[in-house]
Amino acid sequence: MIIGLCYLAILASVPLAGGRLSALADLPLRRSWLALVAIVLQIVVISVLPSGDHTVHTTVHLLSYVLLGAFAFSNWRIPGLLLAGLGGLSNFIAISANGGIMPADPKTIASFSHSTPEGEFANSQVLAHPKLLFLGDVIPTPASLPLHTVFSIGDLILMFGVAVLVHVQCRSRLVPRRWHPRKPVVAEVAPA
Repeated sequence: MIIGLCYLAILASVPLAGGRLSALADLPLRRSWLALVAIVLQIVVISVLPSGDHTVHTTVHLLSYVLLGAFAFSNWRIPGLLLAGLGGLSNFIAISANGGIMPADPKTIASFSHSTPEGEFANSQVLAHPKLLFLGDVIPTPASLPLHTVFSIGDLILMFGVAVLVHVQCRSRLVPRRWHPRKPVVAEVAPA
């Protein structure tokens, strides 16, 4: 939930930085259906149907990252998307190295009161023998926050990539003018 709030904060920062949010409608995204399917898959296995076959859940979880990677690759020329893809790739590497689960640091998870019920899929867990834990959920938000959570390095890179994408596309003052996308040239046709 807090990651969603971070993305909303990125969007809210655009008008504050003199950008125009409506410019996102002009973003020339290719194969956007890949991202949509990936997000729906993650919501289904994590929130809607968390119980069921563990192998199916982990496979679908990994598949969602493959779809997001294909989407990022299809749009690599859009500023920020390659960086966001790098963040997603970092998460994918950690998750795939640990059998479809994002490893979490036991010290940071200890401060949580929330636990996943037995038999339900959790995309992030403390594992007995985690691989590549430094890529896992190891960066906690302050425990005093109402929505206390942990992030991975990949999550932070992904959010930064989205911030770059949004602020460049919306022509905010936070990015140099030379990074702003050029307005499409509309050819005028002389009447016959």
